[in-house]
Amino acid sequence: MELFLRWIGFVLGLILIIGTWRSMIGTIILPRFNRSFIAFATLGVVRTIFLFITNRQAEYVKKDRILALLGPFVMLATLVSWMTMFLMGYALMLWPLVGGTFGDCLRLAGSSFTTLGLADDPHGGATLLEFTAAATGMIVVALEIGYLPTIYSAYNRRETLVTALSSRAGVPAWGPEILARHQLIQGMTTLPALFAAWENWAADIHESHASYPWLMIFRSPDPHESWVVSLQAILDAAALYLSVAPNHAPPEARQCLRSGYVAMRHLARISGHPVNEDPLPTDALDLSFEAFVHGVEHMRAANVPIEQPIDIAWRDYRGWRVNYEAAAAALANFTVAPPAPWTGRRSFTTNDARFDVLATRPRHRTPSDPEGLRGTGNSTRSDDHPSHSR
Repeated sequence: MELFLRWIGFVLGLILIIGTWRSMIGTIILPRFNRSFIAFATLGVVRTIFLFITNRQAEYVKKDRILALLGPFVMLATLVSWMTMFLMGYALMLWPLVGGTFGDCLRLAGSSFTTLGLADDPHGGATLLEFTAAATGMIVVALEIGYLPTIYSAYNRRETLVTALSSRAGVPAWGPEILARHQLIQGMTTLPALFAAWENWAADIHESHASYPWLMIFRSPDPHESWVVSLQAILDAAALYLSVAPNHAPPEARQCLRSGYVAMRHLARISGHPVNEDPLPTDALDLSFEAFVHGVEHMRAANVPIEQPIDIAWRDYRGWRVNYEAAAAALANFTVAPPAPWTGRRSFTTNDARFDVLATRPRHRTPSDPEGLRGTGNSTRSDDHPSHSR
């Protein structure tokens, strides 16, 4: 009976090792999204622990300081999970081949997997498995080391454009402020290039963040910057331009919108938040009409051309925003993005915590206006958050 149980353990160990290999290959090597149970279960557990800790912090900056460790911890925890699964699998496979207790088999598996050589099978019946376990250990470490440059290369590509946006949109980024700032510096002609760059950027994260989902929870260096908030701000700016000034809006705005909301929907599904793939232009928005009017007036104050009546502009803007609002909100909650205008409230705002993002538009000093008093002041205040852009 005991021998029968040991061979049952051998089969379970083989299944465990095959499943762990499948998880590793799908997560690290396969250049497409693969929903690994081991990897996503580890992510869920680690993320829950981090959110439990951060929800007891009243200040967002303190939350961000803790959450900055979430991505690295998830990667390490996933590696530990894989190694643990391999150790258990090889120990179970060694159990019927090696005399002694399961503890002895676990020690032999660990010795082989880590190539320490602390234990050996005196009967030599499991030599092949020992060599296989040793090779597995080296391959796991090598794959993880090779995985890191890929992750950080994609991260750096993402953050370069996010950081560059801060001078155009403020921190946190806001769609109306993008148009307002470009108008104030007579830079509206540069918007086509901006939208084109973000169209390519959205395609890049669509591919890289789907293949390596951990990238989604890696945070920006600035606590108030976020790839989700920045992308939504760009999409808002493009949608606003097409809505309030369709005769001036470049075709790149429409192309950027399409690339952006397709990427957002795909990544929202990966994070476990399915969204409507074909919403109606008349579907309800979380953003209120009053907040939209405030944003339009903010642009009008900067002399952004407003061609259409506010009700027509709102109708057209709704038709664009329904394509990405739900996906953006899901990603903002999943990544615990910083609060920002027009991005809705976060599910982590517990204990009535306040998140005041204090910032102002930088002064534009000129010989005729040395103090830069024109075109300054608080740039945003929405009904989502008491936030300002800097």
